[in-house]
Parts: sequence; C-alpha cells; structure tokens
Amino acid sequence: MNLNQVTAPCTDLEASIRFYQDLGLELIVAGNGHYARFLCPEGHSTFSLQLTDSLPSAPGVHLYFECRNLDQTVKELLEKGFLFTELPNDKPWLWREARLSDPSGNVLILYFAGENRVNPPWRLASKNGSEG
Repeated sequence: MNLNQVTAPCTDLEASIRFYQDLGLELIVAGNGHYARFLCPEGHSTFSLQLTDSLPSAPGVHLYFECRNLDQTVKELLEKGFLFTELPNDKPWLWREARLSDPSGNVLILYFAGENRVNPPWRLASKNGSEG
C-alpha cells in the first residue's frame, strides 16, 4: 500500500486554496466551489480540501491508500476479519474504492485510480498551459 491522499475539511475554501498554494502545493482540481485537490511538490502524493459549514468532531480526516489490486487486497483483508462499510465499487470520479474505519472511527479508503489520480479528464491546465 502507498499512502498518498488525505482530505481535510475547511470552512473557507478560497483562503485555504491560497494558503496551500503559497505552501507550494499545485492546484490540480477545483470542483464547483466545494472541493480542491493539490499535487504535493515531491513524489506523487495529493492532498485535498472539502468545504464544510463547520469542522466535524468525527470522522475527521480520510486516509487514502492506493492498492494496485484493490479487489484482491479487500478479499484478503475480509478473510483476516476486517469489516468494510463499502466493498469495492467504481466511483463517478473514476476511482475504484472500498471503505472501512480504524478503531478510532477514522475513515480509510482503499482505492485504485491509476492515471486518473493526478490526471482526471477535468484536471486544470498546469502553469505552462499544458494539461497533466
């Protein structure tokens, strides 16, 4: 597994976008004024923000772990007794995901996105005017 995607809540998306861009992250997706995704400056990790009216007390942060063979990984974890709240399924954002929670209630998403993780069809053009 490879940890590479964390989604954090925010109450002011525009200010948060500016902050993370100033921090050095590259904005790659801006969705309908409620979502933004960034590419981290090193490696291929991404970080995203989700607009909310108030910060949640739980579940808080969602942890994403990419699995090359998601269905097989989930099958093996089920055999070990892990309980999933959502079995592998295809999402409209072109990822295949399965969900479970850790003992503290934090949401973990095991997923496979392939090229769509950092280069979805709706990706914003990069600074040099090209896509992806």
